[in-house]
This record gives sequence, C-alpha cells and structure tokens, in this order.
Amino acid sequence: MITRLRATAIGAPERAAPALEGPLADAVSRLPHRTQTATSGPWPVWVDRERAAVGAWYELFPRSYGGLTGAAHHLPYVRGLGFDVVYLPPIHPIGVTARKGRGNTLVAGPGDPGSPWAIGSAAGGHEAVDPALGTLDDFAAFLRQARRLGLEVALDFALQCSPDHPWVTAHPEWFSHRPDGSIRFAENPPKQYQDIYPINFFPDREEDRVALWTACLDLLELWIGRGVRIFRVDNPHTKPFELWAFLIDELRRRHPDVVLLAEAFTRPATMHRLAEIGFSQGYTYFTWRNTKGELVSYGDELAHGPDSDYFRPNLWPNTPDILSGPLRDGPPAAFKQRAVLAATLGPSWGIYSGYELCENDPASAANEEYAYSEKYEIKHRDFGDPRSIGGFLAQLNDIRRRHPALADLHSLRFHDTTSDSLIAYSKQVGADTVLVVVSIDPFAVAEGSVWIDLGALGLPWDEPLDARDELTGERFGWRGPQAYLRLDPDRPAHVVHLQALPAPGVP
Repeated sequence: MITRLRATAIGAPERAAPALEGPLADAVSRLPHRTQTATSGPWPVWVDRERAAVGAWYELFPRSYGGLTGAAHHLPYVRGLGFDVVYLPPIHPIGVTARKGRGNTLVAGPGDPGSPWAIGSAAGGHEAVDPALGTLDDFAAFLRQARRLGLEVALDFALQCSPDHPWVTAHPEWFSHRPDGSIRFAENPPKQYQDIYPINFFPDREEDRVALWTACLDLLELWIGRGVRIFRVDNPHTKPFELWAFLIDELRRRHPDVVLLAEAFTRPATMHRLAEIGFSQGYTYFTWRNTKGELVSYGDELAHGPDSDYFRPNLWPNTPDILSGPLRDGPPAAFKQRAVLAATLGPSWGIYSGYELCENDPASAANEEYAYSEKYEIKHRDFGDPRSIGGFLAQLNDIRRRHPALADLHSLRFHDTTSDSLIAYSKQVGADTVLVVVSIDPFAVAEGSVWIDLGALGLPWDEPLDARDELTGERFGWRGPQAYLRLDPDRPAHVVHLQALPAPGVP
C-alpha cells in the first residue's frame, strides 16, 4: 500500500484507493459528515508571475564596460550564458564627500570612482543616472537591447544617501543626527560605511514621515515608468517592516508584475518576515553552506520547512560582497560544483560577474570580500579567456529550461550516499524526474554508492530505467535503487534525466 501511495505517476484517487479498503475503511466512515464541519471566511490569495519564483540572474557593473552603452553591447554575452535577468547595482550619481578609495580605503584617489551605493551628488539623487555611465536615453537603449534578447533588467533599490545627496540639504529631518548635530553614517557591523548616510524612516513629525515614505514610493514609480519591473532591494532588514508593507501593498495594487528580491543576509526570522510581508524572493545562507550535512539540512529547510510556502530562495554562490567557502583561492572545480548546486537546488539562482572566470582572490584570510573589489574600482575582464567556465554555466541554464522539475522547489528529495564528498538529490514534476549527484571536494576524486528511493519517485525498483546525463549527453541503463558513481574535479557532477523505459512494442 505504501508503494502505491508514493506512486506519484498515477492519479490521486488511484493512489488513495488502498487507504479506503479493509480495516481503514471503517475508520474513514466514522469521519465527521459535512454537516458537522465548519467553514472559515474567504482568504485573499496573491499570485505572482513566474519570474518571482524562477530565474537565473547575472550581476554586472556598467562602469566596468565603459558605461550603459558598453554594457548594452555585453548583453548578448549574458544571454548566451542562458541568464534571464541582468541585475545592475545602483546607476545613480556617486557622492564625493567621504568617497571610498580602492580596496575600501578611507581616502579616495583622483581616479577612484567610489561605491555605487553611496548615492547622490550635485548631479542628482536616486532619480538620476550617473553622468559617468551615460544618460537616461542610454538607460532606455539598454532596456530595449535587453528586451530584444529576452532579458529582464533588475535595478538596485538602495534607500540610503551619500553626504552629497540632494535630500541631505532639502530634508535634513529625514536623517539621524548625533548629539552634536552631525548626521550619523551607516554601519552594518562589522562593516562601516563612512560614505553613506542611513535614512531615519520615523522622523519626529508625522507629516515628515508621510512625505519621506511617499518619496520612496515615488522613486519606485519613476523607475517603473521608465520600464523596470524587477528590483533588488539593498539591506531591507535595516529598514522598518512597516515601510515595506506600505510600499509593497501599493506596488501590488498598481503594478502586480513587479518582482522584489530582498538582499537580507540576517537572522532567519527577519528574512522570513520580509517574505511574509510580500518580498517576492530573498537571498539565503547558501553561500555559507558547504559541507554535506549543511547542504542537506538547509535544502530541506528551504523546500519543506515551516516557512517554505512563502519564502522563495534565490541561491547565489558569490556576490560583490561575498567570496566564501571553497571559492576562496579555489580551483575551477569549486566554481563548477557550487554552480551546479545553486542552479539545481533552487528555482532561482544568480552569479556576480567574474564568477565564470573563477575570480578567487579574497581580501584577506579573515575578510570574505574580494581583493580588488569592483565596488570601489573599475575592473577589466577578458571574457574570452579559454579557461572560462562560461560554457558550463550555459549548459546548466539550458538544462534548467528544458526540465520543469528544476523550476520546482518542494519536490526536492535528498538521497543517501556512502561518501561525505557526494551529495545526491532529485526533483520531480509530473513525468520529469531529474537526479543530481555533485562532488563537493574540488581537489580529489569522490566515489561511492548512491541509494535512490525509486518507489517515492514512482519509478520501478526492478526494471531498467533510461538515464541520460544532461551534462555530457551520455545515455546508460539504470536498474535498481543502488549505483556506484565516481566524480573527479574535471567532471564534478551528474545531472541525470531518469525515466521508465516504454513497454515492449510501445514506441
């Protein structure tokens, strides 16, 4: 009976039939009649568009391509890697006061461009484009090129200001002041941002709060009017929940197709609270989950935990702020392994530009940021480098598109392996079953047996299965729940499409 209940390939009534036979039938007959049940009132349901749950993101800094026009020329490359969303850090004017220099130094040199998150200068604030990047017309052309290629553009929404932002002079009441009257700069311990003023979202007077929150909504409306439908929200956990509830309620009412990604590397309860308020998806702890136990535990939490119904994860192996785990001084195999995990464990994943070139230099042994961070300098990359793993990433994104199972989160099921260097899991939607086995040791051969719960997948235990490795195109027979696997750094994973063979005589 258990095998039949688990056979997801057949309809629910047929699966449940054994439970309504024999001794269980009497128990079922004693369940309350409909006249004895109670009903609740209607509950509102919000349905997002697909991009809120599924997508592949690529982050790039336009200034490293000569501005928005140069970045537009780079978009065919991004699309060629199979990504759906190109995400831009803030494209607004950058402040001069307390501008950070190369390597996050406190004194900027004459050619240092500053951090894009230090928003605002004499050239304007959040409503403007940094003149070093181009004009609003150049941004419009960037959007048109993205649309032609089938890419969506995500823009950073960072509610903070440089000391030179027009709001600092026009609305000093919107900022937090020290006892001596000076404005307090931003801190996110242990990090300090002397070039950024945080906004005080609860100024003393109610009319000032209303004006400030309305101004924040107006900024979103402005960029939505210019064609942006996806926003990556910077540090939303450092702003009031009430602000996001107000903004998201208004956005849903006016622009139901807008997608919001919460960049909130903070306590789980806070991350999940932002999702509960209405953020479409959120960054996760994936970047810091590296061992087999950590990955299995966290994957189960994301797919089946108490908040999995509304917390949609977006898995990023790296960001401009984060170079951690096996990527630090890691070989290309580490970058391939982490890409497979991110691209197949979750429906949404993303990388920061340079990942495909296996950029692996940490700022220091204790600092998880990059040496020569693009946040503070312009980087020039050779994307034609033959050592690039760009082709591998394009394969992963192509596999994701062809298999609806990989767009699903809740069917994630981990399977046993005899090696701590091998992690195995499957996903299934209808007849589409994908088995992934990944080595998590980038330096050595990983080998061992994997045990697949075929009954749980609705696949026969004792009949041959058709198995195709989507990474290599290799096709082979699979029979029974156990298989021996061997992966080496040059071949770090199997992504296998499993299906029952047709009955004899059936084409």
